[in-house]
Amino acid sequence: MYAQKYDDTEEKSVLISLRSGCQSAFRQVYSRYSGRIYLNIRKMVKSEEDAVELLQEVFIKVWDKRELIDPEQSFRSYLFQIAKYTVYNFIRRNNLEKQVQAYLSLHNTALYSHVEEELYEKQYEEWLSQTIDQLPPQRKLIYKLCKIEGKTYAEVSDLLSISTSTINDHIVKATKYIKEKHGILDKSTLLIISFILLQQH
Repeated sequence: MYAQKYDDTEEKSVLISLRSGCQSAFRQVYSRYSGRIYLNIRKMVKSEEDAVELLQEVFIKVWDKRELIDPEQSFRSYLFQIAKYTVYNFIRRNNLEKQVQAYLSLHNTALYSHVEEELYEKQYEEWLSQTIDQLPPQRKLIYKLCKIEGKTYAEVSDLLSISTSTINDHIVKATKYIKEKHGILDKSTLLIISFILLQQH
């Protein structure tokens, strides 16, 4: 991860292009900032593997929210803010998983009738999003580009410099993983998660 050097005027031009969806501009931004963002994340998480995945998540968010970028503001500060909240959410998810495991070890997984159905639905949607986030970095990026942004395999192939057959393989494996995870998590566990979240507010 090596920083690409250019002045403020050039950076504004790159950010304007990025806002418009320019893939080359995205590569330039990644090349310039990924090293610094990685080191910042690595200070906050213990695992190198987690740090790499969180770095990918940060830049996926940059691409997804590219239209919100303000070329007149500090892009470096914007990136570090995204990284901070990405790590915060990662830690929060991990803590929630530990609470669920602790709760299940103390209680039978009985349904809580007082937890309304809409809480289950909301938590289920959040869980689906988190399941996608658990995919390996490249597979997650490919899945989001194809399935969420609606890009064609050819477009993603050009963006990431990989073959369409590789893209198809990632999509097939990601879809299989998500379906398997959905089968593992039952409704009672989701309701317990919802109950714990209510206790935190």
